[in-house]
Amino acid sequence: MTVSLTTTGPTVVEVALGDRAYDIVIGRDQLASLGERINVLRPGARTAIVTDRTVAKHWLEQTEASLAASGIASSRIIVDEGEGSKTYAGLQQVCEGLISAKIERNDLVIALGGGVVGDLAGFAAAAVRRGVDFVQVPTSLLAQVDSSVGGKTGINSPQGKNLIGAFHQPVLVIADTAILDTLSPRQFRAGYAEVAKYGLLGDAAFFAWLEAHHAEIFSGGAAREHAIATSCRAKAAIVARDERENGERALLNLGHTFGHALEAATGFSDRLFHGEGVSIGMVLAAQLSAQLGMIADDDATRIQRHLVDVGLPTRLQDIAGFAQEGLADADALMALMAQDKKVKRGRLTFILMRAIGQAVITNDVEPATVRDFLARKLKDARA
Repeated sequence: MTVSLTTTGPTVVEVALGDRAYDIVIGRDQLASLGERINVLRPGARTAIVTDRTVAKHWLEQTEASLAASGIASSRIIVDEGEGSKTYAGLQQVCEGLISAKIERNDLVIALGGGVVGDLAGFAAAAVRRGVDFVQVPTSLLAQVDSSVGGKTGINSPQGKNLIGAFHQPVLVIADTAILDTLSPRQFRAGYAEVAKYGLLGDAAFFAWLEAHHAEIFSGGAAREHAIATSCRAKAAIVARDERENGERALLNLGHTFGHALEAATGFSDRLFHGEGVSIGMVLAAQLSAQLGMIADDDATRIQRHLVDVGLPTRLQDIAGFAQEGLADADALMALMAQDKKVKRGRLTFILMRAIGQAVITNDVEPATVRDFLARKLKDARA
């Protein structure tokens, strides 16, 4: 994969959805342009910033300053960090905060945070006054390349991940790559899993480039921006063709059927970040694909090796407290997967692989096959 890594300004990726099209602005120090860009999009709008306590310490004042410099009034709603805020109680807090701030339908909600804040603020924006537009300012790598783009918003149910929500597209995404410098190494690695996903599901050359350049992505600079922009272009193209996941968009869930079940089994806690669950899930999907004769064993091994190289978990046994809460029980994991949003008429839909860069939607895998596959993985500490 030959690419130019010279940048002279922000990269702008369009999500082509007709009269609801919007831009993803990618580059260092782009947060400062937020107020100016909002003034162009919504002259006279007031804003409410939804963020979490950790992000607020680093970036809330700068966000408010950018808005104030453009004469934009703002209020703030601060939630606890982590998946624990993606609940009915968290949704109530944000909705009531927006109503108290007198945010009207011609105003804007600003989601300043990672995937949790983006999902929560976006769903609240979709619900309050039957729909208020919102802007995504993703502050994690995972959110910049995945959850901030495409309009999926929602909260978790005790029975499963993201089971309550709505499609509600943002009107703008600002992906300031300088913000990523404040992430912990573990958080950055978790986001990288979603970057690797784009290579695995549809771009073998990009995956090979990631194998060669992942250290430069972690250290920052042009390689990081290129990886983010490539990921956003891939997702934007799929979303433009299949906004509401009636077909091809399901490919973006590579690794997620397994991963979401593992997140549920760990109580949506810091024991397993979303991207870590996706990493394990992608390896399981590749290994199941190999078992079914769809992909070469060497390719499945290559996928696992790359994710190990960047420090991501790739085995069920890598999860903290592995033997607790159903993680060592194939039947319990199968029950959690049965709550997946992609289940149709009681049958699981899996995203499997025919090759690196060629994922496919499969709904004819027998549950007994999956259950036996998981049971073997649970018993084999080398899996």
